[in-house]
Amino acid sequence: MSAAPTLSPDTSTPARKQPTRRNVELVLLVFAWAIGLLGTLQISWAIGEDPSSSLWITAGVVGFLALVMHGVTRWKAPYADPFLLPVSTLLTLLGLVMIYRLDVAAARRAELNGNPAPTPDVFSQLTWFTVAVILFVSVLVLLRDHRILQRYTYTLGLAGLILLVLPLAPVIGTTVNGATLWIRVFGFSFQPAELAKILLTIFFAGYLVEKRDSLALVRTKVLGIGFPRVKDLGPIIIAWLVSLAVLIFERDLGTSLLFFGLFVSMLYIATQRRSWLLLGGVLFAIGAVLAYYAFGHVRLRVTVWLDPWTYAGDQGYQIVQSLFGLANGGILGAGLGQGFPNLVPFANTDFIVAALGEELGLTGLIAILLLYAILVERGLRTAISVRDSFGQLVAAGLSVTMALQVFVIIGGVTRLIPLTGLTTPFLSYGGSSLIANWILVALLLRISDRARRPDLSAPSPDDAVTQVVRRV
Repeated sequence: MSAAPTLSPDTSTPARKQPTRRNVELVLLVFAWAIGLLGTLQISWAIGEDPSSSLWITAGVVGFLALVMHGVTRWKAPYADPFLLPVSTLLTLLGLVMIYRLDVAAARRAELNGNPAPTPDVFSQLTWFTVAVILFVSVLVLLRDHRILQRYTYTLGLAGLILLVLPLAPVIGTTVNGATLWIRVFGFSFQPAELAKILLTIFFAGYLVEKRDSLALVRTKVLGIGFPRVKDLGPIIIAWLVSLAVLIFERDLGTSLLFFGLFVSMLYIATQRRSWLLLGGVLFAIGAVLAYYAFGHVRLRVTVWLDPWTYAGDQGYQIVQSLFGLANGGILGAGLGQGFPNLVPFANTDFIVAALGEELGLTGLIAILLLYAILVERGLRTAISVRDSFGQLVAAGLSVTMALQVFVIIGGVTRLIPLTGLTTPFLSYGGSSLIANWILVALLLRISDRARRPDLSAPSPDDAVTQVVRRV
């Protein structure tokens, strides 16, 4: 007599493999490289010159660097988000194209004035891109799990604060255009605040994971909004005072705004309390009023922002030329190589968005903003997908950092807000910003790989429902 039939899982069919989507990333990278190459060729055609051999060599080097990043991502982070790397590469290539365009304009101006041709900035930027790729690869290879960083929460926070105040150090600290943002060592200049924003983001994430339960407690309610206890206001007050100190001693309005905005945003994300946004807004308003009446450079920037035309011959010259360039670009732009972006001072750094807006037009600027929006959206999607609280806050904080920086610099160039002096991520000339933002992308890729990686220890959905009858 046989026993009653029993049910057992069918182990003959393997679980469905999670797609890595690395081929999608590769196709998008090739597309980004082709756009960069086409833009460079367009500039050569516009100025009536045949593409030189150095142009093709440069294009080959850029393509090789992109393939290296893709290969390491495929090797060390196979389940990472497939859009972060191509979009960041495309923005970097657009920056290289515009820097090359400005180099051409500078060389022609020097030729007309009978001066020696200046050293092209595009090769220096390509060198910094190479360094950024090396550090990008190092992060993916050495950091196997982002949760390791949580062990060094306070160490990284201290390192971030040291980097933030390092420009005030004697001998190595350097003041440029009235702001003390740079350090100079062995002939090289670097802006340590760019790396500080990443370290402080990791510190904020680790700190808020530990303290968010107490910070989320509600003491009183006003108009349906719960406000925290008085003793829990210490962190936001300290962040506010540190941001004011950066503004006072370094005269750096952009970093001050970015630092405080980042902390308030992460505090809200960690606790889900709207009261922190309200308190942050009140403290920001108080700080803005104090800065306006206490510091002449802040008052000057606000005055020029409100009426740049009165100061078009001196303090407002830069923003006025930027507005003229954007107006000249119109909807579709003057075309690469056919505008006058070199008329804007610091067009390859602070005002590269104005240069791109003149030659690519409003349509091109909207496309660039959409690229940044994709980066931020994919970063926030990673924050939602990852399972641990620390990874969620790090991914969200890095995404907020990118969003705030883009808003502040593009808002200043388009006269939406006063100028602050931040650089445009990936686009602007300068190694500090480029290196820091590629490290940021590497961290997001590492976290997204952890978020999308299948859990091999968990049973597959098919295993839960697929049964066969077996007699024992």
